[in-house]
Amino acid sequence: MRKGEKGFTLIEMLIVLLIIAVLILLIIPNLAGKSKEVNKKGCMALKSMVQSQVTAYELAEGKFPANLDELVSGGYIEKDQKSCSSKQTLQYDSTTGKVTVSEKP
Repeated sequence: MRKGEKGFTLIEMLIVLLIIAVLILLIIPNLAGKSKEVNKKGCMALKSMVQSQVTAYELAEGKFPANLDELVSGGYIEKDQKSCSSKQTLQYDSTTGKVTVSEKP
């Protein structure tokens, strides 16, 4: 480097890279552990929404739907809203009108 030129030294650049690496090592594990919690809360929100649509169907038709497919055909929910993920699905009891979440093995 010529005299009077300004720039970063190798040591300064290595220190910055070390700080960035430490921050990444601290942040990534925290984010990875949150995905299950986020999925669980999302599934509970979907269950609540489907439960409210069951109530809306009951108010409109005067009876509980026979199954979740009846809600789909009636336009109350979308076809993909019958399950949360590949591991969690919504179960519906037509006698009580209650929607629950069940885990698949």
